Amino acid sequence: MFIIKIILGLLGLGIVVLVHELGHFLMARLVGIDVEAFSIGWGRPILKKKIGAVEYRIGMFPLGGYCKMRGDSEFQEAWENRRDKIAPVPGTFFGASPWRRIVACIGGPLFNLIFAVLAMSVIWGIGFNVHTLGNKIILASEMNPGQNYPADEAGLKTGDRIVEINGRNVSWYHEILENIAVNPQKFLPITVERNGELVRLVVQPELDKSSGAGKIGVYFWADPVIDKVEAASPAAIAGLLPGDIIIAANGNEIRNSIDFMKVMEEKPALLSVEYTRNGAEGHAGIIPLYSENENSAIGIQWASVQYRTPALSPPAALAKGAQEGWKTLTISVQSLKLLFKGIDLTRAVSGPVRITYMMGDVAAEGFGQSIGTGLRSLTEFIALISIALCVMNLLPLPILDGGQIVIFIVEIIRRKPLHPRALSVFQTIGVAMIVGLMFFAIFGDILYLTQR
Repeated sequence: MFIIKIILGLLGLGIVVLVHELGHFLMARLVGIDVEAFSIGWGRPILKKKIGAVEYRIGMFPLGGYCKMRGDSEFQEAWENRRDKIAPVPGTFFGASPWRRIVACIGGPLFNLIFAVLAMSVIWGIGFNVHTLGNKIILASEMNPGQNYPADEAGLKTGDRIVEINGRNVSWYHEILENIAVNPQKFLPITVERNGELVRLVVQPELDKSSGAGKIGVYFWADPVIDKVEAASPAAIAGLLPGDIIIAANGNEIRNSIDFMKVMEEKPALLSVEYTRNGAEGHAGIIPLYSENENSAIGIQWASVQYRTPALSPPAALAKGAQEGWKTLTISVQSLKLLFKGIDLTRAVSGPVRITYMMGDVAAEGFGQSIGTGLRSLTEFIALISIALCVMNLLPLPILDGGQIVIFIVEIIRRKPLHPRALSVFQTIGVAMIVGLMFFAIFGDILYLTQR
């Protein structure tokens, strides 16, 4: 399974990078900049063929690709030969006008954004199943007595149904998480339904420094109805079946899944369970299994809610894809601000190893449900990473597309090119920054994988 996850992750990440380089390739050709090579994958070419002036390659490492524009490193040659300017050779990168170079640089991020919107549009055009739970919540302080969370300070209570957050209607638990996660440290007006009445409160999500997301300290309310029982598991051996409703465990009343988790937190050697089946009460004795990290497993899954989104018409799907793309783009930009608010960068910043694993993990879990769910999960994650790559590459940092664009804008304002030495220093600083960031991200990735 681990190998399958890595393969799926490499496939997804490779698509995102390839789309980025394809954007550079097409936009460079559009504005008259020659491309010397376009490769699918990195490393020594295992296949290559020259068509016209471009050599098309397939690299030995199937991860992304690259686009080599003619003369894109002429500034280094000019500086090494102690020339004070770059010779403007037609068809080369630095032989093109600054605005043409800007178009070539912006092509990669632009294609990532367009690709993400189209991918999301296809998903909404087909329609998809959503597995979630309702908007009824349980306070995390019930699971962790003595701890105080934003939900407690706001006056929320276990059993409340959150129906509105910051002016947006809420029907499902995943909508609660989405609205809370993107608003850390902001005061949010919320409306809850309590005993048939609407109660208006204000909550301030705290910043989760391990993820950069907001959280208020609530769990979903899941009725203790068994949806699945794993074959040969302790629950199956004890005779539990899908549809059974757990009403008590080791003498404790079970109202929801959290009540059951609280009993399991005590790590009982024997679990005495009372349940109802088709209106009749029953009893089962279960011997739980505990893993090395002391998590328990008895082999049951609680029932969730599943609904299917309607298949939208092509125009409506494109509009929805654009809306989702804009929302993801906005969240990505806002997330950059959190880097300066004391979050744990080794956990919140992902490198290529972690992204590959996470993408494969999401896809594998989806394929475990159905082929359609797996394809949708992988496509959604690819779209998310594609937009993140768009945002990161447009940052005004050396060596990134955004940094290049800044240089060319300065060149337009000055009405003359920068000295080759300035370009060389700028690029050297950029390489050092990127290498440092990659080491930092990969260190975080290693910590992440060792904790899996």
